Amino acid sequence: MTLSIRISVILASTALALASAQAESILGQLPTSPERIVSTVPPNGDENPYGVAVVPAGFPKGGLLAPGDILVSNFNNNMNVQGTGTTIMSIAPGQSASVFFEGQAPLGLTTALGVLRAGFVLVGNVPTNSSGAAEQGSLLVIDRSGNRVANLVNAAFLDGPWDLTINDLGSTAQVFVSNVLNGTVTRLDVFLGNGTFDVIGVNQIAHGYTFAPNAAAVVVGPTGLAYNPVLDVLYVASTADNEIFAIPFAGHSNKDVAKGVLVYQDNEHLHGPLGLALAPNGHLITANGDAVFAGGTENALVEFTPLGQFVAQYQVDPGPPGGAFGLATAVDFFNLRFAAVNDNQNQLDIWIVR
Repeated sequence: MTLSIRISVILASTALALASAQAESILGQLPTSPERIVSTVPPNGDENPYGVAVVPAGFPKGGLLAPGDILVSNFNNNMNVQGTGTTIMSIAPGQSASVFFEGQAPLGLTTALGVLRAGFVLVGNVPTNSSGAAEQGSLLVIDRSGNRVANLVNAAFLDGPWDLTINDLGSTAQVFVSNVLNGTVTRLDVFLGNGTFDVIGVNQIAHGYTFAPNAAAVVVGPTGLAYNPVLDVLYVASTADNEIFAIPFAGHSNKDVAKGVLVYQDNEHLHGPLGLALAPNGHLITANGDAVFAGGTENALVEFTPLGQFVAQYQVDPGPPGGAFGLATAVDFFNLRFAAVNDNQNQLDIWIVR
């Protein structure tokens, strides 16, 4: 990475950090118990919820979803075999979970879950084979009625799509995907005119994140992604490196910047970061998977500033490690909804910050 790019990232991150330095902690405001606890187990018995996404305002009517609904993807089947889950659950405000999508095996739906205002749901698929090893997988495109309309496959650019985040521009979008089987990050440029989903460009924008098989998690590598459209910076939670990186000019440049700039390294609080979200207060929140760098508080969510200052942590579950994974935030009027899965209990926890 050139010195000018590194300086640009540092300056942008500094501006964001200064703006959010006095912001009140999100995790510090969470009550001891969630406001709602919802089972994510569908009728077919899928377990191990991974991805969390909120249906945005402006999502079209006439389907199974409405703005404000929360989606959760399942990675395991009813026998708790990793990489075999086929369902996405939908949780409407005040209601129990219902099945939005159920695909045909072999599937293993990952944390790569997102919703486009144009009426599409995207979900990563990394199935495991009979030996329990993760396979290349794909990115599924699902319409608002729960029907699969496309299955994106690319050995180089979609090699184990493990997480994603979206820069939604309405008729176009940028979909950032972390690939757990080759340690890269890809940007898909998408056109969404007239109810279609067309990929018009694909670029690898980062590489070099550590990736490896893992007995507890099947595989570890780059996972959580969070995009700041104002700064055009993409943040990457690299699980196996136990670090958070920033990719500059992620939405505009087609250059690969290796890992980007290291912005957070904290072996005391960070223990294999997975899901990642940019909170409304400007802070970043990640979920510790505990598959690597275990120790301290297990199943913890960790909040930190873009310059790497620890802010707060919150324990999702007091049980064995591996309970924290996907998370999401949504602003409803003057309230913030914060949602995170608890894999140990197969549930989604929802807090309201007023």
